[in-house]
Amino acid sequence: MGITISLLVIAALLFIVILGAGVFHLYFLFGVVVPYLAIATFLLGIIYRVIKWARVPVPFHIPTTAGQQKSLPWIKASTFDNPATAAGVVGRMALEILFFRSLFRNTKFELHEGPKLTYHWEKWLWLAALVFHWSFFIIFLRHLRFFTEPVPGFVPFLESLDGFLRVGVRALYLTDIGILVAVTYLFLRRVFIPQVRYISLPADYFPLMLIFGLAFSGILMRYFYRVDITAVKELTMGLVTLKPSVPAGAGLLFYIHLFLASVLGAYFPFSKLMHMGGVFLSPTRNLANNSRAYRHINPWNYPVPVHTYAEYEDEFRDKMKLAGLPLEKE
Repeated sequence: MGITISLLVIAALLFIVILGAGVFHLYFLFGVVVPYLAIATFLLGIIYRVIKWARVPVPFHIPTTAGQQKSLPWIKASTFDNPATAAGVVGRMALEILFFRSLFRNTKFELHEGPKLTYHWEKWLWLAALVFHWSFFIIFLRHLRFFTEPVPGFVPFLESLDGFLRVGVRALYLTDIGILVAVTYLFLRRVFIPQVRYISLPADYFPLMLIFGLAFSGILMRYFYRVDITAVKELTMGLVTLKPSVPAGAGLLFYIHLFLASVLGAYFPFSKLMHMGGVFLSPTRNLANNSRAYRHINPWNYPVPVHTYAEYEDEFRDKMKLAGLPLEKE
């Protein structure tokens, strides 16, 4: 059901852009208005989500740990799995964000006859996630050549590393292959693994299909149906400089690619993709596990009056005594 709904939504999006840009030639709408609306939705949506998360109280010290806490000097503590300092938290977050360390250590279990419970490493999921995220990030950086003038020096260098393989005289970007393979694996995993398919919703399938369509349309433009790069550069620079123009020659495939990118940007803040920002605001990750050394004070308590146990006992001493409950003060 989730796959069907997602396919229908993707088909509807393609129909809209093909009809609008290919039949009615609404190039200004799909080349200027839609991207600006998507950018505004993306920025305002992220600001809204971040503010909403930041206002949530953290009444307890709740870092997720997987190692020995810092305690006595002769007991070796786990620096990254159970950080006790801000530096340890930074290191733990860096390993998580850059290399998905917790996913690398993830395991799955299976119940066999006997009964017998077995555990297996989930390295393929970790590898696919790593390839997907890094490929997407590098592709995003490569696209800076369309939005900047002059182009930053690291962009050509990154392109040369990414495209060191060549098919004829044209560079074959490894990230183009990587993102298609990774997204395909993540999609097929949800389709063919019963346990994962059972918990998958349209919100899980739709982003994968949308990103696949975005990547596939970009690959078509890169290797099979060449577009006028000068016209594309003129349009994107006009968007960045707030002097929009719609040059001729960009082609329908480019408007499909731009429309899918705009939909992804507008959808991003309200989807599960927002975990990109949420990981930084998660108290299970960004807090040091130093509760033995420092008392965690919930700032939202002040100036709310606190009813201490001594005051509670003074208030209910007679009833507690009749019930036979122990009292600190007789």
